[in-house]
Amino acid sequence: MPTPPENRPPENRVLSPFTGWTRAHWEDSADRLLLAVRPYASPRHGLFDLPGPRPSWSGARSDGLEGHARTFLLAALRIAGARGADPHGHLPRYAEGLAAGTEEPGSAGPDSWPPLTDVRQAVVESASVALGLRLTRPWLWDTLDDRTRQRAVDWLLPALEPSPVDNNWWLFGLTVAGFLQDAGIETDRAAATIDRSLARIEHWYLGDGWYSDGDNRAFDHYNAWALHFYPVLHAHLSGDQNLLDRYGPRLRRHLDDHVHLFDADGAPLPYGRSLTYRFAAAAAPWLGALTGHTPLTPGATRRLASGTLRYFLDRGATDERGLLTLGWHGPYAPAVQRYSGPASPYWAAKGFLGLLIPADHPAWTDPEEPLPAERADTVRPVAPACLLIQSTAADGLVRLHNHGSNHVSSAPSGDDDSGYARYAYSTRTGPTTPPDQPDNHFALLLDGRVTRRGPATPLGTGPGWAASLHTPLPGIRILSATLAHGRAEVRAHLVLGAPDGTAVRQTGWATTPEGPTAQLHPVHGYPPAAAPTENTALATGATLQGGPHTRTAALHGTTSGPESLFVALASLTAEPHPAPVTTLATVQVTGRTLQVTWQNGTTAQLALDPEDL
Repeated sequence: MPTPPENRPPENRVLSPFTGWTRAHWEDSADRLLLAVRPYASPRHGLFDLPGPRPSWSGARSDGLEGHARTFLLAALRIAGARGADPHGHLPRYAEGLAAGTEEPGSAGPDSWPPLTDVRQAVVESASVALGLRLTRPWLWDTLDDRTRQRAVDWLLPALEPSPVDNNWWLFGLTVAGFLQDAGIETDRAAATIDRSLARIEHWYLGDGWYSDGDNRAFDHYNAWALHFYPVLHAHLSGDQNLLDRYGPRLRRHLDDHVHLFDADGAPLPYGRSLTYRFAAAAAPWLGALTGHTPLTPGATRRLASGTLRYFLDRGATDERGLLTLGWHGPYAPAVQRYSGPASPYWAAKGFLGLLIPADHPAWTDPEEPLPAERADTVRPVAPACLLIQSTAADGLVRLHNHGSNHVSSAPSGDDDSGYARYAYSTRTGPTTPPDQPDNHFALLLDGRVTRRGPATPLGTGPGWAASLHTPLPGIRILSATLAHGRAEVRAHLVLGAPDGTAVRQTGWATTPEGPTAQLHPVHGYPPAAAPTENTALATGATLQGGPHTRTAALHGTTSGPESLFVALASLTAEPHPAPVTTLATVQVTGRTLQVTWQNGTTAQLALDPEDL
């Protein structure tokens, strides 16, 4: 439930002409979130058992630890940002919870924490505990008795072992090690953990500020709220200039792209997993301002971050009790991973990193400046991830065309992951989820079954285009490309090796009557009878953007010969009464080559040949 405007601090439209929000709104929002969880604390605040539709796969006690750890991180950012001031008395509660949780770990006591050796999710939460202790050390850790400190250390130490999960989890051990190193505890072992963790993630750095989250080409917001967040923040807190010189420029380069993933209304682009962390997507821009490694001006940084926080809080991210829900705007079960419990959304605490920046810093005192999506139409390739970012200034809408992010199994059966397998995502639509038909998908139709995309092999990016290859069935390959300009998209698919007469289907954007307008028009390979206003529309159900029903346009065709090329024009816009997409581009097809003339007279050419891309 949104906080009534009359109960918020007064807006300042001179300092913040886009959002109206100031540092006072951030402090107020943090306090409201922290006060709302208090009724769900165990007797000594070791666990926070928040209400939710179901426990995570780690169990209720792990979920209670998660409630403590993630809200403690929020409290730590709030209090450290205020240089120890704690008018609501947050910190004593978390100090008591630390002592109670580590008193008899693994016991059936009402406050006890699960050991890291027994429940691997506890390794994740140990990082939030350690980071909270590091940030509040003068006001919490340094005030504890030796016995309590030793129990806490004993609980944390297993995090220094190699990660049980081979992805961003390596950085949880690094974070625990950073706190222990600062506190002068097990310093040699902590240093070894830091070196080992940074060495492992180095394998996944592909350049231009982009990491894969493991070995499976998973590109998403984990770049911003984990893979850059932990190394750069550790380097900053430890004053390690060598590490800052290594990781700071990577953060700067990532922010060059990251800032383009935010709608003018503040929404981060929903793609990938763990979307319930919501405004944690603002952590990386704040981190850039905190460390000086950012291409963004101070005013643009705050405009992005405040826009994102306000976007969610204005749209029901918290319920009538003030608790963050599992979802996007409000609750939305299909976007929730099985590892997520009722307190998981509180990793959004990372979005409050800006409170560590002093109140007199230009990030808080300079006037807000517009986002890229508000300034000019942009089509921006992201080469390492094989993505294409497209935004339009007339409506501030952002689209992402995906030709390289996977996080999917190569097994021939099962559903694709909706957060990674779509050809396109936007800040105001979809994605649809099973059992509803997939939006922004190209498939073969076999006996009523829609083939999945599976792992996409990136073929490259260039000015205004991106391309990939996938194998929906043994012996059949589909080479796909997207070209974009303004709000226009050319979607091309070259089907190789399919039996003659195989049915194919291209779907477009999943929209609601209240949402943006989507268009999908056949250009080549589809029957011309599918007129631009007569596309077959599929009923595709609810999406995380809200509303119980969406409609998704679809084009149908059949293969002919050993290779068949299918080309369509698409558009998504929030402009009122948009012109037909056919007025935005003219496409000529010669063999495998596309020649596109955009509305403004500029041209683009792309040959759909794996050897040439």
